[in-house]
Formats: sequence, structure tokens, C-alpha cells
Amino acid sequence: MNVLGINSVYHESAAALLVDGKLVAAVEEERFNRIKRAKQAEFDNPHQLPERAVRFCLKHAGLTARDIDQVAYSFDPKQRRKRYRPEWWDPRLEETFRLRLGQVPSAIDDLLGRSLGQRLHFVQHHLAHAASAYFPSGFDRAAILTIDGIGETAGTSLAKAVGTRIQTVETFEYPHSIGFIWEVFSGYLGFSHYDASKVMGLAAYGDPEVYRDPFQSIMRSDGVNYGVAREFLGVEPGRFARMEAIFGPPRHEDAEILPRHADMAAALQAATDAAITAVVRRIKHRVPSDNLCLAGGVALNCVTNDVIRRSGEFANVFIPSAPHDAGTAIGAAFVVHCAKQKRSPERGNFTPYLGPAFKRREILAAVKSTGFKARHSKSPARDAADMIADGKIVAWFQGRMEFGPRALGNRSLLADPRRPDMRAILNQKVKHREDFRPFAPSVLAEHAEEWFDVGAQTASHEFMLFACPVKADRRDLIPAVVHTDGSARVQIVSRKSNPRFHQLISCFFAKTGVPLVVNTSFNDSEPIVCTPNDAIVTFRKSGIDALFMDDVFLTGVD
Repeated sequence: MNVLGINSVYHESAAALLVDGKLVAAVEEERFNRIKRAKQAEFDNPHQLPERAVRFCLKHAGLTARDIDQVAYSFDPKQRRKRYRPEWWDPRLEETFRLRLGQVPSAIDDLLGRSLGQRLHFVQHHLAHAASAYFPSGFDRAAILTIDGIGETAGTSLAKAVGTRIQTVETFEYPHSIGFIWEVFSGYLGFSHYDASKVMGLAAYGDPEVYRDPFQSIMRSDGVNYGVAREFLGVEPGRFARMEAIFGPPRHEDAEILPRHADMAAALQAATDAAITAVVRRIKHRVPSDNLCLAGGVALNCVTNDVIRRSGEFANVFIPSAPHDAGTAIGAAFVVHCAKQKRSPERGNFTPYLGPAFKRREILAAVKSTGFKARHSKSPARDAADMIADGKIVAWFQGRMEFGPRALGNRSLLADPRRPDMRAILNQKVKHREDFRPFAPSVLAEHAEEWFDVGAQTASHEFMLFACPVKADRRDLIPAVVHTDGSARVQIVSRKSNPRFHQLISCFFAKTGVPLVVNTSFNDSEPIVCTPNDAIVTFRKSGIDALFMDDVFLTGVD
């Protein structure tokens, strides 16, 4: 049975394909249309489908639209109608949303060129999130915690999974949304509403005690519960006036970042840690288990994730490479597979490398069309490692593209972690972003514990989802990846999961004695590059010294 999963209800539009229970492809629409998150999260566009992502999935599997047996869409309009309350937000916006949701079936029919009828299934959003984490985890039973902005109406869901069945045991309904609070504060601090990662990075520079008490009026927790004050959420009139009374005027986009902005971010991070720690305790009580799966956009908060890991409430914690909304395309497909086949899909052995790959002839054609001179490397990993050790910034474009927001070694920019000035160089000359933004280390699995406090290594450590403390005696050796609080968002690289990237880091280790490199996403104020042409365009306009695509490489002097 072939199941196509689709997410387009809010943002991070994506498609995924299961063939006989095996996940064969998953990709985000933004990688093709070059618009971050593919589209804005508006009330009037849930019917705007990830058309190019769907076409890629079919093409990769050698299928046509006629071969698709079931389609899963990661939102349930009936659940929304059942739980929505008109006092929450403007009923006219809600009416528009429902009308556009009503257009989803015809939009999918048009895209596939056939009438699906009963073969189209609307899957509850948080159930899709939960499935996207549970089935790839390899656990046969687990507690599942989904935390995001909103599903149909819930901001947090607690679930229990046994075998192929996932059962919701409790929800925190709107307005109790940690994700929405992060969106509001991102905007208040002068970033976009989707820039939670910037706020997370800024928090390390602030003092959470400055605003800890007043923050209790916005988001509070009592050790086993949390709550969010509705009047501060994004749909509420006067929310900025209320925030201004507490924090002072909002920061404008190009204004200087002041200490009070960092203090606000720190208070938000501390409140989030406390709230989620409370919910983790709550689900441990409701669903006793050694295994916890995390999903939802808030599961991208690597600081909180490490708080959960170190809490010891659960022996095993799994987070997929795409816990945000894109991952619900995978989860919805899993749910429908289980419902129709009455058996589990392929479990565990999850890889994030689920997107497009390109043949050497396609790479050479792209190089030729742009006027660059293609060079051949007999050992790309060794040559790239030598350049990195010499202080060069190397773009590493290999194999299938990653699924999720992190570059994990196939669409990455790599640099030398030993250079104290490398973070400033990458932020200012390559990424063109704020100076306070940290960069992640990709470290050989065999040596990770010598450099970082990672605890028991899990599959999720390969997805760059935990902010681990850097060993004190190693910090001065790798200043480019040590954040101001002494942590680093670590990616552990194993030979099995990514042999070519592992080889590159091994070559760098042999030359320098340091078993890690700086790794940041291959982009410049745009979605991560997808095609060889995307790679060359970004290479040409940025301060990147060399670009390796398969065994073909370009340098800035070409």
C-alpha cells in the first residue's frame, strides 16, 4: 500500500511517502519554492498544497498519482469545529479557515488528477505529530508529548503508545500554548514570529531573574501543570500594550539589541524549561514508561530538550529530525497505514536523508551553465578537511537532502572550530545574520563524550536537538562552537548514519587532533539549498571559499 502524507494547514508545508510501510521520501516545499516555511501561516491558505514536494515523492519512488492508495492530511476539520470557541478569535477568520479547509479535497484531487473520495483521510494534527516521533523511535511502547503553537485547538497533548495504537490521554487547550508565546515574544524582540531559534540563542546572554516574577503573569507552572494568559497571545488586541507595561517598548527590527532584550529572552527560556519540566512530570505520572517521544515545534528548543534529558524522568528520549509541522506529513501517513493495514510500519532505523539527490551529470551540467570551472577530487572528504583546517569555509553538498530544519552534513557549511574569529566570519560574511547567533559542532560519535556532556547517546543526538555542555577543559580548543553559556548544539555523526560526512570529520581529526567541525546550514537568508543550481547561486553570492558537490568542487578563484 502506498500512502501519501501531506502537511499544509499552517506552515512548513511538506509531503512524505510510505511504500508498504517503509518511509521512502519526505521533503519540505520550501526547498523547491525557495520561500521560507513555504507559505505564511494564514487563515486563508490551508488548501495551498506542497505540489512540488508531492511530485518529488512520487518521482523518487517511481510512482504515478494512480499508484497512491491513500492520502493523509495532517489536520482534522471536524475536530476543529467540535472544539472551537467563538470567544477565542474573530469568528470571521474562523469561517474563512473552515471554507479553505473545505477546499482541501478538491485541491488534492486536482493535484493528483483523480477523485480520491474515501481514500483521503484527515488526521488529527497532534496525532500526526505523535506518530512522526513514535514510529521512527523504534520503541514498542512510549509516552508521547506534543508541544507546539496549536493543533486543532490544543497547544499540548499527552499520549500513550502501545504497538500500533496511539491514544491521547490529556490535552492543554487554547490559550495554553507555549509555541504561541514564543511567536509573540519573537515579534516583540524585533524578529519574525518564526525566529524562536534566535530568541533561544539570545537567552544565554540574559539574566532570567530580572523578569522572572513579572513573567508569571504570562506563563506560569506549578511543578505538574502550566498555564498561559490569553491576553498576551497574538490574536488578542492590546497585547503589546500589556507587554510594554511589563518590559518597556518593543524592539524594532534593525534596532540595537539591549541587555533588557536578552533578559526577556532568558526569562522566556526559563519559564519554558519550568513549564515543560512540569508537563514531563505529569506525563510520567499518567503514562509510566522508560521511553518518551517529543514532537511539535517547541521540541526544536535544544536547551529545554537537554533539561528533559538530564531530568532523569525518562531513560530514553527520542525526537525526530523534523518535530515541527513538516514532520506531520510523515506522521499522518503512519497513522493511515496503521489504520488500513492493521500492522506496524517499518520501525526505527530512521534516517533524515529523505530528500532529493543529484547525479554527477546533473551537477556537471549545473556547473557548466553557470560558467564555473569544475574540478575533480579523488578524495573529496580529505580535500575538504584540508581546506577547513587551513581556515577555509567549505560548502558540503552530498547525497540526499535532509528532512527537517537542521543541516546534518549533506547540505552544510563547514568550518574550523579552533578559530576564535570563525563565528563572527560566518555570521557577518556568509550567513549575514546577528552576531550573537551560535554555531553547532558535528562531532565523531567515537569521541563525543570526550568533548561534550552528552550523556547516553541516542539517535536524536544525530539530529542536532540537544544543547549539551562542552567539557570545561576543551572549551578553549573549540571557541567557534562554544556558546556564551558554555553549551553547544551538538550533532553526533556516526559512520553508519552518514559515512561520507564521518570520513570528512575523521580526516580533519587526523590532521588537527580535533574530532569535530563547525556545521551550519548551507543557505544565506533563504531555505537550505536543494539543487546544484541553488548551491552554486548561494556559493557565488556568499563568502564561501569552496563548494564540494559529490566529487566535483569549485573554489572562489574559479
